Amino acid sequence: MRDGLRRLRWWVLALLAAMLSLGGSGGATALWAQPGLASSGPAHEIRGVWLTNIDSNVLFQTQVLQETMQTLADHHFNTVYPTVWNWGFTLFPSAIANQVIGYQQGLYPDVDEQGRNEALEATQGDRDMLKELVEIAHDQGLSVIPWFEFGLMAPANSRLAQRHPDWLTQKQGALPQAQLYQEGHHSRVWLNPFHPQVQTFLLGLISELMANYAVDGLQLDDHFALPVEFGYDPFTINLYRQEHGGKAPPTNPYDAEWTRWRANKMTQLMDKVFRAVKARRPRAVLSLSPHPADTAYQDGLQDWPTWWRDGYVEELVIQAYRDNLQSFVTLLQDPELRAARSHVPTGVGILTGLRNQPVPIALIQQQVQAARSMGYAGVSFFFYETIWRGRGDLNETRSETVRSLFTPPRPRPRA
Repeated sequence: MRDGLRRLRWWVLALLAAMLSLGGSGGATALWAQPGLASSGPAHEIRGVWLTNIDSNVLFQTQVLQETMQTLADHHFNTVYPTVWNWGFTLFPSAIANQVIGYQQGLYPDVDEQGRNEALEATQGDRDMLKELVEIAHDQGLSVIPWFEFGLMAPANSRLAQRHPDWLTQKQGALPQAQLYQEGHHSRVWLNPFHPQVQTFLLGLISELMANYAVDGLQLDDHFALPVEFGYDPFTINLYRQEHGGKAPPTNPYDAEWTRWRANKMTQLMDKVFRAVKARRPRAVLSLSPHPADTAYQDGLQDWPTWWRDGYVEELVIQAYRDNLQSFVTLLQDPELRAARSHVPTGVGILTGLRNQPVPIALIQQQVQAARSMGYAGVSFFFYETIWRGRGDLNETRSETVRSLFTPPRPRPRA
């Protein structure tokens, strides 16, 4: 029944989109992208920002959190995406994490791979960062959609990986090297998304989050995926054999059928995530921030066009991290994105800078305006601190530019 209603919803939205079609190469203009009477943009718009615990001080002190939410409200943002699952720890007190990992939370990432910093963690006392954030943000009119940043990934030296080695998947080859995935200079491992105990753990964290906090949704990203070279662990090989008459998976990780089989299993897990969210908080939005569709599927077994068509993804924020306007616009012309934006609120993730890689405010401004002019449902900035500072730009100039881009205030689109 649920699947039938989901597909009926899709066809109704498709019919509405067709009725609104402009008849040009740009396709249909979504209901939430219809411009208002004013010339300042659509009546509803995602105006979001990701809040991290890396290269950022926002989440560690109540006063800083209050100042941050006030700044965002003053600049007419309407959504925050705070990380709540990162570096092998929850950033909220979790009984499930305590049982599985041995710690109920961990706000400070082990960036230098020296192990958990107990002294820093002790400074938090019994503070519940997420509870504070939700209350403060809602008081400022901001929606809170917690972000499971690490998804199925974990640090190789994490307590989670050490306690549950049987939960990890691997590439072909000898252990332990076959389990490792290099992200920059950090060694990672991947939880096996097909393992029932991994699923129980992940779904338990999500259910706990939805039950204990008045959040407005949940966001997954490109780490809720599986690198295509993984899946050669004993559990997955045995599962594949059971469904293929004893035949082993192909040695070519890009084999079409082997890729599709694993991607379909990821879709089945996405169904369970959707149900876990809705069981506890029916009005919460399930948001996804992936890479473009071809990359997401071919490299990460993440078939997000199927996910939104099946009704699991209710908000899409594509990671369009490009360092020039032409490649940014080219990405936004992708047919899968144009199809999605006619059916679900589809925003654009814009890189505002990294610690040592500032982005000029002029480029940020151009990208926001391009996304808006192409009919997208808004933007989200990665990440908070870098919005306000950049090489060659005055902080005041960046602040005023952002304020002008988001004037007048607008509410979020409804999923």
